[in-house]
Amino acid sequence: MADTTLEKTPPAGRVRRPRGTARRSTHTLRLRVSATLVALTVLAVLLVPPLVQLDQQSVDLGAKLLPPSWAHPFGTDDVGRDLLLRCVYGLRVSLLVGLVAALTATVIGTAVGATAGALGGWADRIVMRVVDAVASVPHLLLGIFIVAMFRPGVWPVVVSVALTHWLSTARIVRAEVLSLRSRPYIDAAVSGGASRWRIALRHLLPGVLPQAGLAAVLMVPHAMWHESALSFLGLGLPAHTASLGTLIQGARGSLLAGQWWPTLFPGLFLIVPTLAIAGLAGVWRERINPRRRSELTL
Repeated sequence: MADTTLEKTPPAGRVRRPRGTARRSTHTLRLRVSATLVALTVLAVLLVPPLVQLDQQSVDLGAKLLPPSWAHPFGTDDVGRDLLLRCVYGLRVSLLVGLVAALTATVIGTAVGATAGALGGWADRIVMRVVDAVASVPHLLLGIFIVAMFRPGVWPVVVSVALTHWLSTARIVRAEVLSLRSRPYIDAAVSGGASRWRIALRHLLPGVLPQAGLAAVLMVPHAMWHESALSFLGLGLPAHTASLGTLIQGARGSLLAGQWWPTLFPGLFLIVPTLAIAGLAGVWRERINPRRRSELTL
């Protein structure tokens, strides 16, 4: 009996790529683009202030709201300050808040989640009920309450962001610890007489560090947006301090008058770096996921 099965062949001139190859090339492209944008962000923060011989606080009312030009690539704001320099200083403040707040929140969340998962029982239930209670309050509302107790400045914003963003890390770390506790080498350590704290420090904590590091990287753009929102509302940094949130807030009147550059460039300085950092974190998350590890070799 003749075989009537028809094999589908690609049209002439077209080569069908394996699905895994296309996926790896997409991940590689995303990694390169994100890494390039992050590198440009770091270079801008480090190199632009020394190279541009201008004072970011100097006021020149005769040069206010000038459109982008060779002298002022991003134009000037409503009091004649160079927008390129102001955006770079604002990005520096946002990165500082994002990095410090994300690191602090990750340390708090890792400690709480690892403790709850390692102890288990009633201690785990009490800790997670506290986490759920704090998580029920909106982040921005709780952040406003914390910032309102201090004078405007960078460190009150850092404290506000850190104390409102450790909850997700605690849940992730706790879930990872509970997963690790069922591994055979943990049972072997228990059978060997290892104490609970020795198991937590020698076996459980190193196992959750990749997830905690990923949570910290993902938290940086979130913290930057949180700081910008507080500054935009007038509750974060003082109005005279260069911050992406204060720059956007101060440019609202100019946008209504038809001057687009005081709003566009601070917005791009906020959106592009946060998307780049989130892109790097997404690639990292896919690489450390053991279920798809074989498909994600870059």
